Amino acid sequence: MIAAVAPVIRKPSTSKVNLLEYVSASRLSTVQQCKLKFYFRYVLGLSKPRTPALHVGSTVHSVLQEWSLMRWRTGKCDMDHLKRHFASRWEEDEKESKVKWDDGEEESSKQAAWALLEAYWSQTPIALNEKPEAVEVSVDADLTSHGLPRLVGIIDLVRPGGRIVDFKTSAQTPNAERAGHLNETQLSCYSVLYRAAVGKNESGLELHHLVKLKTPKLVVTALAPTSEQQLTRLFRVMESYVSTLHRQDWIPSPNPMSCVTCEFFNECRRWP
Repeated sequence: MIAAVAPVIRKPSTSKVNLLEYVSASRLSTVQQCKLKFYFRYVLGLSKPRTPALHVGSTVHSVLQEWSLMRWRTGKCDMDHLKRHFASRWEEDEKESKVKWDDGEEESSKQAAWALLEAYWSQTPIALNEKPEAVEVSVDADLTSHGLPRLVGIIDLVRPGGRIVDFKTSAQTPNAERAGHLNETQLSCYSVLYRAAVGKNESGLELHHLVKLKTPKLVVTALAPTSEQQLTRLFRVMESYVSTLHRQDWIPSPNPMSCVTCEFFNECRRWP
């Protein structure tokens, strides 16, 4: 039985004005998932210990970033350096995010994370001598002419010719059509940012999913450049974001798949 708990009332830590100064793919995606989740994370500024799965994903992402930077700088891959980077990033992120491990879980997760990286390097379509166009670049786009906030973001990797790559970790093998749909807001944001930065359209988009199976594997989903229809949808999502903040519409969106893993489940149960 769940015990009754009195509602927790907190003073917002982030003003509506600040949240309208700029928008990002993560903010937009959170609003789309659940407005109350957005309220807890961005308005109240609540923080929670990172889950083991998120810790694995963060470390893997950092090592792949370092791998891309090495290729960009030298065209070489120093595996000993990557192992040291993996170990130090694992420890630093763990201390900062205060991950809670079950008995024996940390070591098995650490081994699984490195196995994912080995799977990526053995299966990646990216040649070692392929020099990236950009790696982890911070970009922004002024959308005030559209009546929208400034869009900001960090693009994981841009391959030669303007092919945008985003790295993901997943517990299940993704379906190509669904992967494109579920990540459309994020990818459309990257397209807008890339176009604003270089003055031309991207040549395509790629999702690189590292799947955490007993035998890890890489699934690459190649997508066409963002279409005008997709850009229209993105701008409507941004308009909805602005409207949500003005109206302070924090109504939750219960979902059997997302609620069970939401870090704000207990706070949601005590809402309003």
